[in-house]
Amino acid sequence: MSRVQLALNVNDIDEAVAFYRKLFGAEPAKRRPGYANFAVTEPPLKLVLLERPGMGGSLNHLGVEVSDIGTVDAEQARLAESGLASVDERATTCCYAKQDKFWVQGAPDGESWEIYTVLADSQTCYGDGPACCGTGNEASGDMPSSAASCC
Repeated sequence: MSRVQLALNVNDIDEAVAFYRKLFGAEPAKRRPGYANFAVTEPPLKLVLLERPGMGGSLNHLGVEVSDIGTVDAEQARLAESGLASVDERATTCCYAKQDKFWVQGAPDGESWEIYTVLADSQTCYGDGPACCGTGNEASGDMPSSAASCC
């Protein structure tokens, strides 16, 4: 199973969750302070909401969630063969999940794309470090830098 991930910055997480609950007719798959995600079946979409007051309505990052590490590896090899560079992040914690992933480099307009698989749930947004989701340590929004490469 693969699905596109769309991570949005929102001003108010409760208001955003209420809207997307109605829009997709689904409950959030995960809800934490300042964070929610929806695993929408139709259309296949992972919608991530990151509370960042004053930045609502803007794109945080894009991704493709894949089913396993083998698919992450195969996609990274395929993209490298086509000339796209990537930055590896294995066994990382991001968005309340332990993940194996990489960030694709060189998007023409600077957008951030990740290819990832979820290994396990996590009680922290970003490893043992500061909470990242919506707290402003994403700084410029450029991905990745170790504390900003999550969300």
